[in-house]
Amino acid sequence: MASVPLVRVVRSGLEESIHAGDVAVVDADGRLMARAGDPGQEAYARSSMKPLQAAVSLSLCSFEPPDDEVSVMCASHNAEPVHVRAVRSLLARAGVEESALRCPASLPWDQESLLAAPERLPIHSDCSGKHAGMLGACREQGWPLAGYREPDHPLQPRVLDAVRLASGVAEPQVGVDGCGVPVHGLPLAAMATIFARLAAPDRLGALEGHARRAVSAMRAAPYMVAGRNRVDTAVMEATPSVIVKAGAEGMVCAAVLDRGIGVAVKVRDGTARAAGPALIRALARLDVLDGSMLRALDGYARPPVLGGGEPVGELVADFDLTPA
Repeated sequence: MASVPLVRVVRSGLEESIHAGDVAVVDADGRLMARAGDPGQEAYARSSMKPLQAAVSLSLCSFEPPDDEVSVMCASHNAEPVHVRAVRSLLARAGVEESALRCPASLPWDQESLLAAPERLPIHSDCSGKHAGMLGACREQGWPLAGYREPDHPLQPRVLDAVRLASGVAEPQVGVDGCGVPVHGLPLAAMATIFARLAAPDRLGALEGHARRAVSAMRAAPYMVAGRNRVDTAVMEATPSVIVKAGAEGMVCAAVLDRGIGVAVKVRDGTARAAGPALIRALARLDVLDGSMLRALDGYARPPVLGGGEPVGELVADFDLTPA
């Protein structure tokens, strides 16, 4: 089954580029409900796995972080001051020094934050909240903080077990993510299944309550999940029924909480600019987003193409979903 055109780039009336990809819509039983392209296409989950990874970390901690700290555990954040404060607060709550972070030193993604704090630091990594949660879990369990990123550290097999349970895939491919922790390769429909089960977490056994906590924190503090000018935050702020988590290389996933379904989108060329419009189109075709929500999200659904600093076109996502 071939990928299909998801997003067209139109400049001055000419279709200049096309981003092909795939979409899977799945219920909490793992049944495919709708698709565009190939729902069996395999890809690494990248940062879309963070809500499930956060649920594992929470399951190993006795302390109870507030919403902003749980949400930043699920985040690929901009390293705006509000994000950095939350990560530092989480580390302090767990009794872990900032120097224990082993995510790569990074600059803030957000331009305003970069100008205010133009220094490469691990805490400026978009993954620092995830790493802080993992370190807190290791501290609570008495496991070594050194090596927490390694596949054979006691933490990471527990994450792998959660991936198996939530996805229904017995042997995911395991690689190394950009931040150094294990990353899991799955069919796109299995990624959608994970998000459907985040929406209906009774399928997650002992992780059920912790998954509910991660989801409720993302809903309560969506700005912590990403931040300024980010599609994850924008969609969650526009609708109360969805959580969204983007990942690198054109991956983005959503859970529709009131319907117990998961949506996974993968742009085949890995271009991030196409992922947001494709997800919003899929949610619109599923009648998750109404007219007022779509108007609020117009700048993310149809990002402008610029010429001379002025809009001269737009990205267009007009694909349809095929019922399974």
